Amino acid sequence: MTQAPVSELMPLVTDADGVIRVGGTRVTLDSVVAAFRRGATAEEIAQQYPSLHLADVYHVLGYYLRHRARVEAYLADRESRAKQIREANEALFDPRGVRERLLARRADRGKGQGQIRYLPLR
Repeated sequence: MTQAPVSELMPLVTDADGVIRVGGTRVTLDSVVAAFRRGATAEEIAQQYPSLHLADVYHVLGYYLRHRARVEAYLADRESRAKQIREANEALFDPRGVRERLLARRADRGKGQGQIRYLPLR
């Protein structure tokens, strides 16, 4: 008796923003590959992201290892886009001195009010 080959669908889905997610979850391909690069096993990755099935993690890691150049190009593009967005946000909202401004704002709000008291939740 011969068995017909079984093919499984890759558990990777590209969302509307072009982000590749694993197994219908919010976990990105970026996150799984980064954990693998840090030396995590498939089991450790599945533990780190409980919404992932272990079989999907193995499938994704196999895909990464077989198509490393394609995945690396995708990751480089994502990193480049993140850098552009970060630079655009920093141009709009100067991050220098944020901590000092927030601490000064906190000090101004606390003047004359004494200590902050928290009310119990009902």
